[in-house]
Amino acid sequence: MRAHPLATDAALALGAFVSMVFGSFADPHGPHGPTFGTRTPEAFSLLLMLLGAAALVLRRRRPRAVLAATCVLSLLELTTGEPRAPVVMCAVISLYTVAARTDRPTTWRIGLLTMAGLTGVAMLAGPLPWYAQENLGIFAWTGMAAAAGDAVRSRRAFIDAIRERAERAERTREEEARRRVAEERLRIARDLHDVVAHHIALVNVQAGVAAHVMDKRPDQAKEALAHVRDASRSALNELRATVGLLRQSGDPEAPTEPAPGLAVLDALVDTFRHAGLPVEVIVQLAHAGADPLPAAVDLAAYRVIQEALTNVRKHAGAGARAEVSVVRVGPSVEVTVLDDGGAAPVPATAPHPEPADPGGGHGLLGMRERAGALGGSCFAGHRYGGGYRVHAVLPVQ
Repeated sequence: MRAHPLATDAALALGAFVSMVFGSFADPHGPHGPTFGTRTPEAFSLLLMLLGAAALVLRRRRPRAVLAATCVLSLLELTTGEPRAPVVMCAVISLYTVAARTDRPTTWRIGLLTMAGLTGVAMLAGPLPWYAQENLGIFAWTGMAAAAGDAVRSRRAFIDAIRERAERAERTREEEARRRVAEERLRIARDLHDVVAHHIALVNVQAGVAAHVMDKRPDQAKEALAHVRDASRSALNELRATVGLLRQSGDPEAPTEPAPGLAVLDALVDTFRHAGLPVEVIVQLAHAGADPLPAAVDLAAYRVIQEALTNVRKHAGAGARAEVSVVRVGPSVEVTVLDDGGAAPVPATAPHPEPADPGGGHGLLGMRERAGALGGSCFAGHRYGGGYRVHAVLPVQ
């Protein structure tokens, strides 16, 4: 309908014309209520109905002009005598269009003018008594058209405002994130420069002195090398302190061994079992024609399991049990970690318990970032009846 508004309005105009033609054959004043087929419309009435319906095709392009034209056609029909045809139906549709596409003051000014004009002419100049139900029907239908159009316009404006506010909030959030990243980069670069530049320059100078006096004055060379050792130690200590600011309180130390993977999953699970957390593991990765997992996917799956089991150990209740499954499904690997919540399960509506220390709370974010970096997804949430569930989908390709 949005792609082809003219065709939509043409279909509406055809439906209105057919309805008016059928309505013109109905007599509302039959002996036992409204009767059909007891009267036939005149040729002039059919012409007015056709012109009114044709005008509706342009109701979105020229809403006020179409309303004026349909009102004129309705007035002609109301003042020509019996039998009467419902040409005013075109004016009702046109009034709704005007109300839906203008502001509220304009809607009520035009609506009251249309209601009063059509109803007044029907009561004063029409062939029926002023209190006839057809005259009251004109007043009711035009009033409802104006109210319905105003309600539709208000709802559209409300939805557009919500959409615009959401888009503005999204833009603001992205801009704020970029600004914070830029500020953090500048701070890190400034700190590293302040920490490293002075000590490296001092090491360079002292090393040059030691090289120059090594042969002739070995004592002075030893003293210069001692300064080099002290400067390098100070540089390492300050660099370690600067990098420590970027770590959270519970982050592991930088590993010196090769990156782990699912091949050492049993060793990881054993550490949690020794800590008192029963863990069941199911791994199904091998099938006919399956290639080995890429290193990035292997590491991501391992880290997701490690972080999920750590959260179970830290946050689940006493006596909690965990289940780990790693299954290859088509072009992806699905990693699922479940726990039963222990002796005191957490209700499904409760918020996820995050670490109490101010430096924690980034484990879930890290899992989502690892999965997202590979083009996958990671969901974490409470299970119905207690416990927690972490589910990650990691594409193999």
